[in-house]
Amino acid sequence: MIRGKKGNIFFGFVVALVVYIFGILFIPFITNDITTSQTALDCTNISISAGSKLVCLNTDLVIPYVIWLIISIALGYLAGGARR
Repeated sequence: MIRGKKGNIFFGFVVALVVYIFGILFIPFITNDITTSQTALDCTNISISAGSKLVCLNTDLVIPYVIWLIISIALGYLAGGARR
């Protein structure tokens, strides 16, 4: 077993990698819901109201925000949570 600072850094990288992989594997479940909501909101229609257009744009931004959240959690654990 690796002890000391090198062991903590290695463990931090492993946990960060696992968090990232599980987060990326979770994204296809979100994309199905986004497709369903865009169909229900009729986002392909040009003549919808400005509020509906804004909601359609926000549903398009969910995936980048989720990816950013996953990377932030992994890096946050790596930077601050890997200490014992």
